[in-house]
Amino acid sequence: MGDVQAKGEQARHSDTMRTAARVGLAAFGLVHLLIAWLALQIAWGHGGKADSQGALQAVAKEPFGEVLLWIVAAGLLALTIWQVMTALWGHRSESDDKSRTMKRLAAVGRAVVYAAIGFSAARTASGSGSGGKSQDQKGEGLTADLLSAPAGRVLVAAIGIGILVVAARHVHRGVTDNFTHDLEAGATSGASGSTIRLLGRSGYVGKGAAIGIVGVLFAWAALSYDADKAGGLDDALKTVRDQPFGPYLLSLVALGLAAFGLFCFAWARYVRTR
Repeated sequence: MGDVQAKGEQARHSDTMRTAARVGLAAFGLVHLLIAWLALQIAWGHGGKADSQGALQAVAKEPFGEVLLWIVAAGLLALTIWQVMTALWGHRSESDDKSRTMKRLAAVGRAVVYAAIGFSAARTASGSGSGGKSQDQKGEGLTADLLSAPAGRVLVAAIGIGILVVAARHVHRGVTDNFTHDLEAGATSGASGSTIRLLGRSGYVGKGAAIGIVGVLFAWAALSYDADKAGGLDDALKTVRDQPFGPYLLSLVALGLAAFGLFCFAWARYVRTR
């Protein structure tokens, strides 16, 4: 068992995995920049679908879009493998068992997110990611099934609370500069380091706000017993748009998502794998 752990740790810290992580993080940043652009279009009445699927479909329409999508898919697969390795063998130097467990669970959560977007990128690249029911329609159908199940409102409310916890974690990472632990030592020093800190702070807070709105929609669906009130990121952003001063508020959220996308490029440059 110890030999397996040693080999896993060696693979996680290898130059190959570091290069793969860089490609994956750059792809993750690109997806967020596209979502931010789509959010701005929604804010000012130009339609669009501001979620990861909408961003991937936007890439597919561009010249060489299919090739780029396969690169995104491969990069996110590499990120998934990296986070699975981190969940299994990472943070061994942590003296606090609770802290080590929480960090490994966070790695599991990131692996799920990376895998989901990577799978969507591969499906879109192969031409099977369009048509049929949209992700929001599928989500509303699942929410309706949950609401009709025994204790369904409790389940949907629990999902909403879970999403809000994730949102709060993002905001906390931004406010406390906790994201700097993912970067190499010295990455946040000097003038360029100040820019990276600014992007990380505004990016994590902005993304946390967007995720938090999704959580509120799920909680609202549970309270009102109405699956149509639940939704994904696209629904959440459109809900913001429809509020007083909504286009301006949504533009701020879009800027936050764009900042997170740019931070991902800096993260790719200074990713810490050791």
